Amino acid sequence: MEPFYSPEVLAGLKKARQKDAMKKNRLRVHTGGDVLPVYRLWEDGFSMLADDAPHIRGFVDIYDGARHLLQCLVIQSETDGDLVHFEFKRSTNVTAEAPKDYAVDENAPVALLGG
Repeated sequence: MEPFYSPEVLAGLKKARQKDAMKKNRLRVHTGGDVLPVYRLWEDGFSMLADDAPHIRGFVDIYDGARHLLQCLVIQSETDGDLVHFEFKRSTNVTAEAPKDYAVDENAPVALLGG
């Protein structure tokens, strides 16, 4: 026999699953002075819960905890039930050091010793 749950109970279970997923997820969007949780991140965009998602458009930074992952230009693409999806118009991976504009010799000294 298959159990039957009322629509209210099913909605409550869905909301509880989403909150649990958000607690485990460390991804955050920094836009202006706001820090907002990300529900899911993929190659072309990300999604947020509709309750947490203001209308975001323009440049944002995406962090995983304290680690800066991406600088992005985003637009809101669609709303799917409780989720709002955003697309990247442009995304750039953040690196710890500035890119070099010259070729680095493999045998170059690491440091110079003065004497």
